[in-house]
Amino acid sequence: MKQTVGMTESLSPLGKLRPAAPRIAPLVDLTEELHVIMGGGINSPAGTPLNIFGTIAHHPKLLKRFMNFAGLFLNKGLLPAREREIVILRVGWNCQSVYEFGQHTVIGQRVGLTMVEIVELTKQSTEHQWSARDRALIAMSDELCADNCVSTTTWEELQAFWNEAELVELVMVAGTYRLVSGFLNTMGVELDADTPGWPE
Repeated sequence: MKQTVGMTESLSPLGKLRPAAPRIAPLVDLTEELHVIMGGGINSPAGTPLNIFGTIAHHPKLLKRFMNFAGLFLNKGLLPAREREIVILRVGWNCQSVYEFGQHTVIGQRVGLTMVEIVELTKQSTEHQWSARDRALIAMSDELCADNCVSTTTWEELQAFWNEAELVELVMVAGTYRLVSGFLNTMGVELDADTPGWPE
């Protein structure tokens, strides 16, 4: 749960300072161009764009390219969805991005992660009986967030389970959602109405 520090900042579960309110308000009234870029399926229950897209929408050309690039991982990627979500959730936790973690808590459950597993992704990996595949994903996510490089030991573990195209995608997923987490944190993007925050 976030703890308020002052008018403009709050603390994440690991004590990281985050904006307490949006620095740039998401757009709600969209131009025709933005309607075309966003298409359907990215709206909140209120019918407005999800806050992440409404915030990026201040830069329509970037939003268009972001939707195509990041959308590839969610809609046309090579990786099993459950494994992709382990990486995204672990990166979101490492980056202390409540928006990222909350959105992918919902997506993760939809593709097969249990709430117990999602909570365990906020802890040391040794505290849960992860499979060897899952442990490798968690180690990769931790190492990329800590040092911007996957160790030789972890790389060899990854190679035992995924082919070269999948390995490229794994690293790109982790890197992309690290970028997204930094954007969300910096902009102070607020949770959408139906999005959970950090697990209890």
